[in-house]
Amino acid sequence: MKTMTCKQLGGACGEKFHANSFDEIAGMSKQHAMEMFHKKDGAHLKAMNEMQELMKNPKAMNEWFENKRKEFEALPDK
Repeated sequence: MKTMTCKQLGGACGEKFHANSFDEIAGMSKQHAMEMFHKKDGAHLKAMNEMQELMKNPKAMNEWFENKRKEFEALPDK
């Protein structure tokens, strides 16, 4: 099991997610983002806007996503 924070995954806070795969942790991050969206959390909304800008360039988005996947894979199992 590996751990990444919201901030490490492009978010705005130190909430920790624990998962066995990158896809699983990405899903947890997405769910957390939706919760923060519904709460209208300013810091998370800003991070979401930045992510939306990145998504306008598919190549840049794929590079970002693959870098996060590599970062996850390099983490020690705990």
